[in-house]
Amino acid sequence: MIALDILTDAFFAAVAGIGFGAISDPPLRAFKMIAILAAVGHACRFCLMTYLGIDIATASLFGGLVIGFGSLWLGKKVYCPMTVLYIPALLPMIPGKFAYNMVFSLIMCLQTVNEPDRLDKYMGMFFSNTMVASTVIFMLAVGATFPMFLFPGRAFSLTRHK
Repeated sequence: MIALDILTDAFFAAVAGIGFGAISDPPLRAFKMIAILAAVGHACRFCLMTYLGIDIATASLFGGLVIGFGSLWLGKKVYCPMTVLYIPALLPMIPGKFAYNMVFSLIMCLQTVNEPDRLDKYMGMFFSNTMVASTVIFMLAVGATFPMFLFPGRAFSLTRHK
């Protein structure tokens, strides 16, 4: 059952990664790698959160690192820049639930300005969801771009012949 949960998570992340990749019009040879990166990165985060109890921000950092290093390795194989591979692969990991709740609680704050008890509740929800969403997005960006800073020569030569 655990393996099925992980494979299901990876499959849907791969489908979403392909969809996000289609928007940015990468070369056809990159779609398979985008799907692999999205699946492996999202499955990594899923496993860390579900089975090891790690928080979403730290798990997202590790998922982003997997996608970043994977895009460095796979980019050379398909002759594509890292960003073409890792940006669509990262997008399924954006915490939509927290972003939605952030906007919802902001709207509710504006509607309950004259009711202090409800206003406090929605303000707390707003700041909590804002912190989670922005921290996760920051960690994804750090994880995915870290390999570029660690291996700058390799990262910027993926599309050059040696």
